[in-house]
Amino acid sequence: MDYKETVDFLYAQLPYFTRDGKAAIKEDLKNTLLLCDLIDNPQNKFKSIHIAGTNGKGSCSNLLSAVFQEHGYKTGLYTSPHLIDFRERIRINGEMISKDFVVEFVENIKPHLETIEPSFFELTVALCFDYFAKQNIDIAIIETGMGGRMDSTNIITPEVSVITNIGYDHMDLLGNTLQLIASEKAGIIKPNIPVVIGETQTETKQVFEQKASACNTPLFFADSNPLFYNTETECELKGDYQQKNCVTVLQTLKVLETKDFVFNQAKIAKAFMNVKALTGFRGRWEELCKLPNIVADTAHNVDGIKIVINQIKNTKHEQLHIVFGMVKDKKRDDILTLMPKNAYYYFCAPDLMRAMPAKALAEEAMQYGLIGEHYENVKSALTAAKAKANKNDFIYIGGSTFVVAEILE
Repeated sequence: MDYKETVDFLYAQLPYFTRDGKAAIKEDLKNTLLLCDLIDNPQNKFKSIHIAGTNGKGSCSNLLSAVFQEHGYKTGLYTSPHLIDFRERIRINGEMISKDFVVEFVENIKPHLETIEPSFFELTVALCFDYFAKQNIDIAIIETGMGGRMDSTNIITPEVSVITNIGYDHMDLLGNTLQLIASEKAGIIKPNIPVVIGETQTETKQVFEQKASACNTPLFFADSNPLFYNTETECELKGDYQQKNCVTVLQTLKVLETKDFVFNQAKIAKAFMNVKALTGFRGRWEELCKLPNIVADTAHNVDGIKIVINQIKNTKHEQLHIVFGMVKDKKRDDILTLMPKNAYYYFCAPDLMRAMPAKALAEEAMQYGLIGEHYENVKSALTAAKAKANKNDFIYIGGSTFVVAEILE
Protein backbone atom coordinates (compact mmCIF):
# COMPACT_ATOMS: atom_id res chain seq x y z
CA MET A 1 0.00 0.00 0.00
CA ASP A 2 1.11 3.57 -0.59
CA TYR A 3 0.60 6.30 2.01
CA LYS A 4 -2.94 7.26 0.95
CA GLU A 5 -4.03 3.62 0.82
CA THR A 6 -2.50 3.07 4.26
CA VAL A 7 -4.34 5.97 5.89
CA ASP A 8 -7.58 5.02 4.12
CA PHE A 9 -7.14 1.51 5.50
CA LEU A 10 -6.75 2.85 9.05
CA TYR A 11 -9.86 5.00 8.76
CA ALA A 12 -11.92 2.21 7.21
CA GLN A 13 -10.81 -0.79 9.26
CA LEU A 14 -10.34 0.58 12.78
CA PRO A 15 -12.88 2.05 15.22
CA TYR A 16 -12.46 5.83 14.86
CA PHE A 17 -13.89 8.32 17.38
CA THR A 18 -14.25 11.12 14.83
CA ARG A 19 -16.56 8.86 12.82
CA ASP A 20 -17.93 6.39 15.35
CA GLY A 21 -18.05 8.42 18.55
CA LYS A 22 -18.34 6.54 21.86
CA ALA A 23 -18.27 3.12 20.15
CA ALA A 24 -14.58 3.67 19.29
CA ILE A 25 -13.50 4.18 22.92
CA LYS A 26 -11.90 1.25 24.74
CA GLU A 27 -12.35 0.81 28.49
CA ASP A 28 -8.76 -0.13 29.35
CA LEU A 29 -5.14 0.12 28.23
CA LYS A 30 -4.83 -3.53 27.22
CA ASN A 31 -4.70 -2.99 23.45
CA THR A 32 -2.13 -0.21 23.65
CA LEU A 33 0.07 -2.33 25.90
CA LEU A 34 -0.24 -5.32 23.55
CA LEU A 35 0.67 -3.21 20.52
CA CYS A 36 3.64 -1.64 22.27
CA ASP A 37 4.83 -5.01 23.52
CA LEU A 38 4.98 -6.18 19.90
CA ILE A 39 7.37 -3.33 19.06
CA ASP A 40 9.63 -3.66 22.10
CA ASN A 41 7.85 -1.13 24.33
CA PRO A 42 9.09 2.13 22.78
CA GLN A 43 7.25 4.20 25.43
CA ASN A 44 10.04 3.33 27.87
CA LYS A 45 12.82 4.65 25.64
CA PHE A 46 12.36 8.42 25.81
CA LYS A 47 11.62 11.13 28.37
CA SER A 48 8.19 12.73 28.20
CA ILE A 49 5.73 15.28 29.53
CA HIS A 50 2.08 14.17 29.75
CA ILE A 51 -0.72 16.71 29.30
CA ALA A 52 -4.45 16.33 29.96
CA GLY A 53 -7.31 18.78 30.50
CA THR A 54 -10.59 19.94 29.05
CA ASN A 55 -9.28 23.06 27.31
CA GLY A 56 -5.80 24.33 26.57
CA LYS A 57 -3.92 21.05 26.39
CA GLY A 58 -3.15 21.50 22.69
CA SER A 59 -1.88 25.03 23.22
CA CYS A 60 0.20 24.01 26.25
CA SER A 61 1.63 21.06 24.34
CA ASN A 62 2.69 23.22 21.41
CA LEU A 63 4.07 25.97 23.65
CA LEU A 64 6.15 23.44 25.58
CA SER A 65 7.38 21.88 22.34
CA ALA A 66 8.38 25.32 21.04
CA VAL A 67 10.34 26.05 24.23
CA PHE A 68 12.25 22.77 24.07
CA GLN A 69 12.94 23.23 20.36
CA GLU A 70 14.24 26.75 20.96
CA HIS A 71 16.63 25.32 23.56
CA GLY A 72 18.01 22.79 21.08
CA TYR A 73 16.26 19.65 22.30
CA LYS A 74 15.14 17.12 19.69
CA THR A 75 11.46 17.36 20.59
CA GLY A 76 8.63 14.97 19.79
CA LEU A 77 5.05 16.28 19.86
CA TYR A 78 1.91 14.11 19.86
CA THR A 79 -1.47 15.86 19.62
CA SER A 80 -4.96 15.06 18.35
CA PRO A 81 -7.12 15.39 16.40
CA HIS A 82 -5.39 16.54 13.23
CA LEU A 83 -6.87 19.35 11.17
CA ILE A 84 -5.79 18.51 7.61
CA ASP A 85 -3.15 15.77 7.45
CA PHE A 86 -3.09 12.66 9.67
CA ARG A 87 0.67 13.17 10.12
CA GLU A 88 0.06 16.44 12.04
CA ARG A 89 -0.49 14.25 15.11
CA ILE A 90 3.14 13.12 15.24
CA ARG A 91 5.94 15.67 14.81
CA ILE A 92 9.60 16.05 15.68
CA ASN A 93 10.86 19.64 15.85
CA GLY A 94 7.75 20.70 13.94
CA GLU A 95 8.25 18.23 11.08
CA MET A 96 5.48 15.68 10.52
CA ILE A 97 6.23 11.98 10.64
CA SER A 98 7.35 10.65 7.24
CA LYS A 99 4.83 8.91 4.99
CA ASP A 100 7.25 6.02 4.55
CA PHE A 101 7.39 5.40 8.31
CA VAL A 102 3.58 5.33 8.54
CA VAL A 103 3.33 2.85 5.66
CA GLU A 104 6.05 0.56 7.01
CA PHE A 105 4.64 0.57 10.55
CA VAL A 106 1.14 -0.35 9.40
CA GLU A 107 2.45 -3.09 7.11
CA ASN A 108 4.38 -4.62 9.99
CA ILE A 109 1.51 -4.41 12.46
CA LYS A 110 -1.28 -5.55 10.08
CA PRO A 111 -0.88 -9.29 10.83
CA HIS A 112 -1.73 -8.57 14.48
CA LEU A 113 -4.76 -6.30 13.96
CA GLU A 114 -7.30 -9.11 13.78
CA THR A 115 -6.10 -10.52 17.10
CA ILE A 116 -5.71 -7.27 19.04
CA GLU A 117 -8.53 -5.28 17.36
CA PRO A 118 -7.16 -1.84 18.30
CA SER A 119 -8.92 1.44 17.75
CA PHE A 120 -7.57 4.09 15.38
CA PHE A 121 -6.32 6.07 18.38
CA GLU A 122 -4.63 3.09 20.04
CA LEU A 123 -2.72 2.25 16.87
CA THR A 124 -1.78 5.89 16.32
CA VAL A 125 -0.34 6.11 19.84
CA ALA A 126 1.76 2.98 19.26
CA LEU A 127 2.94 4.41 15.93
CA CYS A 128 3.92 7.66 17.64
CA PHE A 129 5.87 5.96 20.42
CA ASP A 130 7.69 3.72 17.93
CA TYR A 131 8.66 6.72 15.80
CA PHE A 132 9.91 8.78 18.73
CA ALA A 133 11.98 5.90 20.08
CA LYS A 134 13.55 5.12 16.71
CA GLN A 135 14.32 8.78 16.09
CA ASN A 136 16.12 8.98 19.43
CA ILE A 137 14.39 12.15 20.62
CA ASP A 138 15.42 14.06 23.75
CA ILE A 139 11.90 14.75 25.04
CA ALA A 140 8.31 14.04 23.98
CA ILE A 141 5.29 16.22 24.68
CA ILE A 142 2.34 13.82 24.80
CA GLU A 143 -1.24 15.14 24.78
CA THR A 144 -4.03 12.85 25.93
CA GLY A 145 -6.86 12.24 23.53
CA MET A 146 -9.80 12.77 25.84
CA GLY A 147 -9.71 11.71 29.47
CA GLY A 148 -6.61 10.51 31.23
CA ARG A 149 -7.00 7.38 33.32
CA MET A 150 -7.96 5.12 30.40
CA ASP A 151 -6.41 7.20 27.62
CA SER A 152 -4.07 5.18 25.40
CA THR A 153 -1.23 7.61 26.07
CA ASN A 154 -1.35 6.77 29.78
CA ILE A 155 1.24 4.00 29.53
CA ILE A 156 4.14 6.47 29.73
CA THR A 157 6.02 7.47 32.87
CA PRO A 158 6.66 11.19 32.33
CA GLU A 159 8.99 13.71 33.93
CA VAL A 160 5.95 15.77 34.90
CA SER A 161 2.18 15.45 34.44
CA VAL A 162 0.11 18.51 33.49
CA ILE A 163 -3.66 19.00 33.80
CA THR A 164 -4.71 22.33 32.32
CA ASN A 165 -8.26 22.69 33.65
CA ILE A 166 -11.56 20.86 34.06
CA GLY A 167 -14.77 21.72 32.24
CA TYR A 168 -17.90 20.05 30.92
CA ASP A 169 -17.05 18.04 27.81
CA HIS A 170 -17.53 14.41 26.73
CA MET A 171 -19.76 13.89 29.77
CA ASP A 172 -21.13 10.63 28.32
CA LEU A 173 -17.62 9.20 28.64
CA LEU A 174 -16.03 11.06 31.55
CA GLY A 175 -18.92 11.79 33.92
CA ASN A 176 -21.51 14.53 34.38
CA THR A 177 -19.91 16.44 37.27
CA LEU A 178 -16.65 18.38 37.39
CA GLN A 179 -15.45 16.11 40.18
CA LEU A 180 -16.00 12.97 38.09
CA ILE A 181 -14.33 14.52 35.05
CA ALA A 182 -11.41 15.66 37.21
CA SER A 183 -11.07 12.15 38.61
CA GLU A 184 -10.68 10.76 35.09
CA LYS A 185 -8.13 13.41 34.11
CA ALA A 186 -6.28 12.84 37.41
CA GLY A 187 -5.64 9.31 36.21
CA ILE A 188 -2.43 10.54 34.57
CA ILE A 189 -0.98 11.38 38.01
CA LYS A 190 1.62 8.73 38.87
CA PRO A 191 3.60 7.90 42.02
CA ASN A 192 6.43 10.35 42.75
CA ILE A 193 5.95 12.20 39.43
CA PRO A 194 5.25 15.93 39.99
CA VAL A 195 1.96 17.27 38.64
CA VAL A 196 1.04 20.79 37.54
CA ILE A 197 -2.61 21.91 37.58
CA GLY A 198 -3.22 24.90 35.30
CA GLU A 199 -6.30 26.38 37.00
CA THR A 200 -7.39 26.17 40.63
CA GLN A 201 -11.10 25.33 40.69
CA THR A 202 -13.02 24.92 43.94
CA GLU A 203 -14.99 21.96 42.57
CA THR A 204 -11.90 19.96 41.59
CA LYS A 205 -9.05 21.11 43.84
CA GLN A 206 -9.65 18.40 46.42
CA VAL A 207 -9.76 15.68 43.74
CA PHE A 208 -6.22 16.55 42.67
CA GLU A 209 -4.97 16.99 46.23
CA GLN A 210 -6.25 13.57 47.25
CA LYS A 211 -4.82 11.85 44.17
CA ALA A 212 -1.44 13.56 44.57
CA SER A 213 -1.34 12.64 48.25
CA ALA A 214 -2.15 9.00 47.47
CA CYS A 215 0.64 8.95 44.87
CA ASN A 216 3.11 10.77 47.13
CA THR A 217 3.71 13.28 44.37
CA PRO A 218 4.42 17.05 44.50
CA LEU A 219 1.42 19.11 43.40
CA PHE A 220 1.63 22.62 41.91
CA PHE A 221 -1.31 24.90 41.09
CA ALA A 222 0.13 27.13 38.37
CA ASP A 223 -2.18 30.10 38.95
CA SER A 224 -1.34 30.36 42.65
CA ASN A 225 2.40 29.67 42.70
CA PRO A 226 5.24 32.19 42.37
CA LEU A 227 7.19 31.77 39.14
CA PHE A 228 10.77 32.30 38.10
CA TYR A 229 9.51 33.96 34.92
CA ASN A 230 7.42 36.99 34.04
CA THR A 231 3.84 35.72 33.67
CA GLU A 232 3.02 38.51 31.27
CA THR A 233 5.30 36.99 28.63
CA GLU A 234 3.90 37.96 25.23
CA CYS A 235 2.56 35.07 23.17
CA GLU A 236 2.00 34.70 19.43
CA LEU A 237 -1.24 32.82 20.16
CA LYS A 238 -3.76 35.63 20.53
CA GLY A 239 -6.78 34.02 22.18
CA ASP A 240 -7.58 35.61 25.54
CA TYR A 241 -7.37 32.14 27.10
CA GLN A 242 -3.70 31.81 26.10
CA GLN A 243 -2.49 33.76 29.13
CA LYS A 244 -3.69 30.92 31.36
CA ASN A 245 -1.89 28.44 29.13
CA CYS A 246 1.31 30.48 29.30
CA VAL A 247 1.20 30.45 33.11
CA THR A 248 0.67 26.67 33.08
CA VAL A 249 3.66 26.20 30.76
CA LEU A 250 5.88 28.48 32.82
CA GLN A 251 5.05 26.58 36.00
CA THR A 252 5.80 23.31 34.21
CA LEU A 253 9.19 24.64 33.14
CA LYS A 254 9.89 25.66 36.72
CA VAL A 255 9.17 22.13 37.91
CA LEU A 256 11.36 20.67 35.16
CA GLU A 257 14.27 22.80 36.35
CA THR A 258 14.32 20.62 39.46
CA LYS A 259 15.01 17.67 37.13
CA ASP A 260 18.17 19.12 35.60
CA PHE A 261 16.54 20.83 32.62
CA VAL A 262 17.90 24.35 32.06
CA PHE A 263 15.82 27.11 30.47
CA ASN A 264 16.68 30.64 29.40
CA GLN A 265 14.09 33.41 29.73
CA ALA A 266 15.01 35.03 26.41
CA LYS A 267 14.62 31.70 24.61
CA ILE A 268 11.28 31.08 26.32
CA ALA A 269 10.06 34.48 25.15
CA LYS A 270 11.28 33.76 21.61
CA ALA A 271 9.55 30.38 21.60
CA PHE A 272 6.26 31.91 22.76
CA MET A 273 6.42 34.39 19.88
CA ASN A 274 7.28 31.78 17.23
CA VAL A 275 5.24 28.76 18.27
CA LYS A 276 3.37 28.45 14.94
CA ALA A 277 6.52 28.31 12.86
CA LEU A 278 8.29 26.04 15.33
CA THR A 279 5.52 23.45 15.78
CA GLY A 280 3.01 23.99 12.96
CA PHE A 281 0.22 24.85 15.42
CA ARG A 282 -3.05 26.12 13.91
CA GLY A 283 -6.72 26.72 14.62
CA ARG A 284 -6.63 28.74 17.86
CA TRP A 285 -8.01 32.26 17.31
CA GLU A 286 -6.45 32.08 13.86
CA GLU A 287 -6.94 35.25 11.85
CA LEU A 288 -7.61 34.36 8.23
CA CYS A 289 -8.41 37.79 6.83
CA LYS A 290 -8.31 41.48 7.87
CA LEU A 291 -11.09 43.14 5.86
CA PRO A 292 -13.48 41.77 6.93
CA ASN A 293 -11.85 40.31 10.01
CA ILE A 294 -12.23 36.51 9.77
CA VAL A 295 -11.18 34.35 12.72
CA ALA A 296 -11.37 30.58 13.16
CA ASP A 297 -11.15 28.89 16.56
CA THR A 298 -11.58 25.24 17.54
CA ALA A 299 -13.33 25.95 20.88
CA HIS A 300 -16.18 23.43 21.11
CA ASN A 301 -17.32 23.20 24.73
CA VAL A 302 -18.96 25.61 27.17
CA ASP A 303 -15.81 26.96 28.82
CA GLY A 304 -13.99 27.41 25.52
CA ILE A 305 -16.96 29.05 23.80
CA LYS A 306 -17.47 31.47 26.72
CA ILE A 307 -13.93 32.80 26.37
CA VAL A 308 -14.17 33.08 22.59
CA ILE A 309 -17.50 34.96 22.75
CA ASN A 310 -16.06 37.40 25.26
CA GLN A 311 -13.11 38.02 22.96
CA ILE A 312 -15.46 38.60 20.01
CA LYS A 313 -17.31 41.21 22.10
CA ASN A 314 -14.01 42.96 22.77
CA THR A 315 -13.04 42.97 19.09
CA LYS A 316 -14.10 46.13 17.24
CA HIS A 317 -16.60 45.38 14.47
CA GLU A 318 -19.96 46.36 13.01
CA GLN A 319 -22.06 43.30 12.11
CA LEU A 320 -21.16 39.87 13.51
CA HIS A 321 -21.43 36.83 11.22
CA ILE A 322 -20.96 33.30 12.60
CA VAL A 323 -20.23 30.22 10.50
CA PHE A 324 -21.27 27.47 12.87
CA GLY A 325 -21.48 23.67 12.99
CA MET A 326 -21.55 20.98 15.70
CA VAL A 327 -21.48 17.22 16.14
CA LYS A 328 -24.53 15.20 17.13
CA ASP A 329 -23.10 13.70 20.33
CA LYS A 330 -22.20 17.09 21.81
CA LYS A 331 -24.48 18.63 24.46
CA ARG A 332 -25.76 21.53 22.38
CA ASP A 333 -28.25 23.43 24.55
CA ASP A 334 -25.65 24.85 26.95
CA ILE A 335 -23.57 26.14 24.01
CA LEU A 336 -26.52 27.50 21.97
CA THR A 337 -27.70 29.40 25.05
CA LEU A 338 -24.35 31.21 25.13
CA MET A 339 -24.15 32.18 21.47
CA PRO A 340 -24.70 35.88 20.63
CA LYS A 341 -28.24 36.71 19.49
CA ASN A 342 -27.10 39.83 17.63
CA ALA A 343 -25.19 37.78 15.06
CA TYR A 344 -26.31 36.38 11.71
CA TYR A 345 -25.63 32.63 11.50
CA TYR A 346 -24.50 30.41 8.64
CA PHE A 347 -25.23 26.90 9.90
CA CYS A 348 -23.30 24.07 8.32
CA ALA A 349 -22.24 20.46 8.86
CA PRO A 350 -18.65 19.25 8.65
CA ASP A 351 -18.12 16.25 6.40
CA LEU A 352 -18.32 13.39 8.91
CA MET A 353 -20.99 10.96 10.12
CA ARG A 354 -21.12 12.49 13.60
CA ALA A 355 -21.99 15.94 12.23
CA MET A 356 -25.27 17.54 13.25
CA PRO A 357 -27.23 18.17 10.02
CA ALA A 358 -27.16 21.88 9.22
CA LYS A 359 -30.94 22.23 8.84
CA ALA A 360 -31.61 20.47 12.15
CA LEU A 361 -28.98 22.63 13.88
CA ALA A 362 -30.56 25.80 12.44
CA GLU A 363 -34.00 24.74 13.66
CA GLU A 364 -32.64 23.92 17.10
CA ALA A 365 -30.71 27.19 17.28
CA MET A 366 -33.83 29.18 16.37
CA GLN A 367 -35.33 28.12 19.72
CA TYR A 368 -32.49 30.07 21.37
CA GLY A 369 -33.04 33.19 19.28
CA LEU A 370 -30.21 32.49 16.83
CA ILE A 371 -31.22 33.53 13.33
CA GLY A 372 -29.64 32.55 10.04
CA GLU A 373 -29.58 30.18 7.07
CA HIS A 374 -28.29 26.65 6.68
CA TYR A 375 -25.87 25.50 4.00
CA GLU A 376 -24.95 22.14 2.52
CA ASN A 377 -21.32 22.34 3.57
CA VAL A 378 -18.81 24.42 5.52
CA LYS A 379 -17.21 26.15 2.56
CA SER A 380 -20.50 27.30 1.05
CA ALA A 381 -21.46 28.73 4.46
CA LEU A 382 -18.25 30.76 4.60
CA THR A 383 -18.70 31.89 0.99
CA ALA A 384 -22.16 33.18 1.89
CA ALA A 385 -20.84 34.96 4.98
CA LYS A 386 -18.08 36.67 2.98
CA ALA A 387 -20.58 37.74 0.33
CA LYS A 388 -22.84 39.34 2.95
CA ALA A 389 -20.18 40.96 5.16
CA ASN A 390 -18.70 44.40 4.65
CA LYS A 391 -15.09 45.24 5.38
CA ASN A 392 -15.79 46.42 8.96
CA ASP A 393 -17.70 43.27 9.92
CA PHE A 394 -16.43 40.26 11.87
CA ILE A 395 -16.80 36.65 10.70
CA TYR A 396 -16.23 33.94 13.30
CA ILE A 397 -15.87 30.29 12.24
CA GLY A 398 -16.33 27.65 14.92
CA GLY A 399 -18.50 25.33 16.98
CA SER A 400 -16.45 22.27 16.11
CA THR A 401 -12.83 21.39 15.44
CA PHE A 402 -14.01 19.77 12.22
CA VAL A 403 -15.62 22.96 10.91
CA VAL A 404 -12.33 24.81 11.40
CA ALA A 405 -10.38 21.95 9.82
CA GLU A 406 -12.38 22.14 6.60
CA ILE A 407 -11.86 25.88 6.34
CA LEU A 408 -8.10 25.62 6.90
CA GLU A 409 -7.87 22.84 4.34
